[in-house]
Amino acid sequence: MTEGGIAAWKKKEGESYASGDVLLEIETDKATIDVEAQEDGILAKIIAQDGAKGIPVGTAIAITAEEGDDLSGAAEMAKKATSEAPPKADSSQSEKPKQSEEPTKETKPKESSTESKPAPKEGKQDLKKGDRIFATPVAKKIALERGIPLAQVKGTGPEGRILREDVEKWKGSSAAPAGAAAPAPAPASADQYTDIPVSSMRRVIGQRLTQSKQELPHFYVTVDIDMTRVSKLREVFNASLAGKEGGVKISVNDFVMKATSLALTEVPEANSALLGDVIRQYKKADISMAVATPNGLITPIIKDVGSKGLATIAVESKNLAKKARDGKLAPHEYQGGTFTVSNMGMYGISHFTAIINTPQSCILAVSSPVATMVPDASEEKGWTTKQIMKVTLSSDHRTVDGAVAARWLQSFKGYLENPLTFML
Repeated sequence: MTEGGIAAWKKKEGESYASGDVLLEIETDKATIDVEAQEDGILAKIIAQDGAKGIPVGTAIAITAEEGDDLSGAAEMAKKATSEAPPKADSSQSEKPKQSEEPTKETKPKESSTESKPAPKEGKQDLKKGDRIFATPVAKKIALERGIPLAQVKGTGPEGRILREDVEKWKGSSAAPAGAAAPAPAPASADQYTDIPVSSMRRVIGQRLTQSKQELPHFYVTVDIDMTRVSKLREVFNASLAGKEGGVKISVNDFVMKATSLALTEVPEANSALLGDVIRQYKKADISMAVATPNGLITPIIKDVGSKGLATIAVESKNLAKKARDGKLAPHEYQGGTFTVSNMGMYGISHFTAIINTPQSCILAVSSPVATMVPDASEEKGWTTKQIMKVTLSSDHRTVDGAVAARWLQSFKGYLENPLTFML
């Protein structure tokens, strides 16, 4: 975590608090966390208000004092702390990619220095067909959205580079050349769409998944699994647990988690991570479980799944999923993990592939069981219907070879098609 936001202050300026009181809620890239006071005191001045985002770690967010202290200087201390804080980019630029911010920031001094100088003679309107047009990424994006021909826009940046301001100020030529394209339709009015701010969590998810997909050599192995026996055994277990006080309902995902841990014990090469010059192979299966939340995907961890029974796994997975959706996960509940399971079977998805959760080596994509006709010589009609579930293992080819992935899936399939082996 390098930055965070203020979700809400729980104490007001000038209000006293005791050790253990919740002072505020901070929004990290994964969850909303309560910050408790370590000792008694007074909240003298709030620097970062509710809703503030992108606050670097180590930045002062408030001034605190002890009972009896003179609070008259709190405002001055807050002002000084703010002035000493590292400069932040303009909020209008915070949602844009970093590469698009840099050219804009670099050109501002040059723009002011050239105001008193005559403009260069070679303008962008003199570009010949096929010549390269130099423009910042954000300028290109705006021009594309508004249908503005960049060749007719005069750039004011270094060496005539077209900036965002140049595109926004462009009014078009009164004498458009013959054969020019028809003017683009006016942009949609604001009542026809809704702009949703990108949350810190969503931004970090995008960055990490993009990095994983671009840098890791993914390969995929898929297998069909007969879930008929799991379905029958699950019915038996749930029927027996239903009559007990505090009984839990076991899901297909709980069987998947248990089978995953057992397969990782048999094929430990898949339970690994590439850490610099070494491949770390883990002895326990700490399985990350993908959970969809309103703010994005998060992966709480069930620790040492191999040592737990189905009922325990069911309880922990339900509790973690609820905390994830409520944004109440503690850092130790989602940081780490040695292997990830992403199950979309509850949505009726028949097949999908998943992006590896770095630095882990593998992620398992679990689909929905589908009633399928399969050959069966024991049946008079020659076939029978079984519940077939597709699973796809995404692996990092730097740490896991194709044969290793195949062996792991064979082991995983064996446990689910013969679930009584869980008890051996």
